[in-house]
Amino acid sequence: MEVGKEELKQTSFAARIMGCWKQEETNTWIFPTLVLCLYGFFYMMKPSEPFLTPYLTGPDKNLTIDEVTNQIFPVWTYSYLALLLPVFLITDYVRYKPVLLLQGISYIVTWLLLLFAHGVVAMQVMEFFYGMVTATEVAYYAYIYSVVSTDHYQRVTSYCRSITLVAATLAAALGQLLVSLADVSYFHLNAITLASVSLAFLCSFLLPMPQKSMFFHQKAASETLPHPQAAVATLGSNGPPSCQQDKDCAAAGTGPAPQQQAEQPKPQNHMLRVLLQLSRDLRDCYSSRKLLYWSLWWALATAGFNQVVNYIQVLWDSRAPSHSSAVYNGAVEAIATFLSSVTSFMVAYVKVNWDLFGELALGIFSTIDAGSLFLMHFTTNIWSCYAGYLIFKASYMLLITIATFQIAVNLSMERYALMFGLNNFIALVIQTILTVVVVDSKGLGLDIVTQFLIYGSYFAVIAGIFLIRSICMLLSSKCRRKIARSWKEPLNLTEQEPKEQTMTGYTTRL
Repeated sequence: MEVGKEELKQTSFAARIMGCWKQEETNTWIFPTLVLCLYGFFYMMKPSEPFLTPYLTGPDKNLTIDEVTNQIFPVWTYSYLALLLPVFLITDYVRYKPVLLLQGISYIVTWLLLLFAHGVVAMQVMEFFYGMVTATEVAYYAYIYSVVSTDHYQRVTSYCRSITLVAATLAAALGQLLVSLADVSYFHLNAITLASVSLAFLCSFLLPMPQKSMFFHQKAASETLPHPQAAVATLGSNGPPSCQQDKDCAAAGTGPAPQQQAEQPKPQNHMLRVLLQLSRDLRDCYSSRKLLYWSLWWALATAGFNQVVNYIQVLWDSRAPSHSSAVYNGAVEAIATFLSSVTSFMVAYVKVNWDLFGELALGIFSTIDAGSLFLMHFTTNIWSCYAGYLIFKASYMLLITIATFQIAVNLSMERYALMFGLNNFIALVIQTILTVVVVDSKGLGLDIVTQFLIYGSYFAVIAGIFLIRSICMLLSSKCRRKIARSWKEPLNLTEQEPKEQTMTGYTTRL
């Protein structure tokens, strides 16, 4: 009896230990998610951002509108393009946290220059560091997937994206209230922003260092996640035909096995092997025509969207000069962010056959974007400009949410990250071409009003491409249905004839 009691105690003790261990393992995602959400909140809490152009052209910096438009703002595009691809690869190689620290430092340097530096060259340096900020933003969204299990991906993604939208809305609203009601200067708004991004930098030190990454440190991933291949298989079951027919599709999504890594321990060989694997994955993904067209819209529209957002404050300042008119940039940005959140949320409840009508939606809403940009070009009323911007941003956010879903649903997370990075890189190349030709003083150096005519025409071309293609797809689908019905009718007749003969013979025998 004593022996039995002792064994029972040991079993109970072991069960309690296992229960505590499982509880601790379950809770490991909470701390990094909380810290990352705090980081995201503080780095998006920038009440001065909607008032950048009035600040630069006001008495604090005393720059002309042409210097801001044609010499300073284009530097952000060029630095973003130069840094995006190497930062994308380095982020994975160093496992995210060092890049988050670099982003925090870049934020602080950007706002220190914005507060205390003067002159065109100093502001160009400031824009270079802001290009570093935006290039390193990929680490914020990629970090969390390296420290939590696949069971929590959906929840933590929702938390991290929601907190940035909330912070951006609050920051814009706060900036507007401080400017309109408390008569706070733009300089002090930038000081508040500096304090906020400094808090974000401090939060990044609290983040635990990941032991794995998507591409270069996949051995750790296989040890941390119990069934990574099962997760990829689940995501990849609805993949494009090219991926479903590829026997190595799942292996491409999850990377080489630990045994293969052990065979090639040299860092140079490992890096080369990973880069070759990435190129093969991209080739397989873009071989799907559906993903190719959604990615084409993504790259084209994102380039135009970034260009509009980058120069919209200059257009507002030309319609209602900040030195002689009330400025409501913050309120407009707050409403625009809120409307974008609502339209993105609505996508989850819209039941549409996106395979058939998706490109028609791209064409229709791109037409709306083009119309809103033409409105901003032709009107001289600042309120019409504000309304056009709200429509433009809400339409784009609706479509980019649909495009993200349509691409992500067919891919493993690794392949989605690749396509996300490459689509954004292509968008940035297109945006750079637009900047060099249309904006830069070394190119055409067009005035801001004419620029928006170009951007409206650009979205009109995008709308035309996808409207024509969607009409062709709908007509083709209709023709296929007619052909299918025409084939079914003779088959039905041939099936009915033996039945009639049988019934006739039966009646005769009676």
